[in-house]
Amino acid sequence: MPAILPILALIVFFLASAIKVVREYDRAVIFRLGRFLSIKGPGLIILIPVIDRMVRVSLRTIAMDVEPQDVITRDNVSIKVNAVLYFRVLQADKAVIEVEDYLYATSQLSQTTLRSILGQAELDEILAERDKINQELQQVIDKQTDAWGIKVSLVEVKHIDLPQEMQRAMAKQAEAERERRSKVIHAEGEFQAAAKLSDAAVIIEKHPIALQLRYLQTLSEIGTENNSTTLFPIPIDILAPYFSKNKE
Repeated sequence: MPAILPILALIVFFLASAIKVVREYDRAVIFRLGRFLSIKGPGLIILIPVIDRMVRVSLRTIAMDVEPQDVITRDNVSIKVNAVLYFRVLQADKAVIEVEDYLYATSQLSQTTLRSILGQAELDEILAERDKINQELQQVIDKQTDAWGIKVSLVEVKHIDLPQEMQRAMAKQAEAERERRSKVIHAEGEFQAAAKLSDAAVIIEKHPIALQLRYLQTLSEIGTENNSTTLFPIPIDILAPYFSKNKE
């Protein structure tokens, strides 16, 4: 009986080392005596203990925060920018063989690319055309990580931290722009009102009775309000002779 125990322990160790379960979202990169053999999974796989070595790689999409980077834009404005990177492993063998640590390498590449791309753009372009910046970042990073079997699906600039003096300058600029628009709208309104009054004067000159109708309409509007004012309408024709004398 005591002689059987070592044998049972050896069998248990063999089975534990040989039988592996790979989950649906993982892949097992198998090396035999140091040489790449194959990619296995998902499901149950059998390895040769001591001879085979397995490296487990996840195929799920990874969301990685890119640490805030100090960037000097093309128009010499110092800003701090961070971003988020979405990527996944498409070829597990390349992610293990071609790079030592694909997570660390992707993170470092994202930081340097973020500084490089934003450093070539002006501040107004970064603020107004963020979709264009995101697309350019995605294309550059994806091209570099393709050799590692990694697909970068999306890059999003999360936050742009501006210096206090730049924030105050932009606030003043926005206020000046709002004031300019207000003055333009007011001037356009005055112009349109003057044009309408000019048209009305031409109509009244051609049809004097229109002035009397307008006079009576004004009296009607005043009379509908709750006030103590008493109005006595006087026909305009009565005053016409006095206007004629004044002209003479």
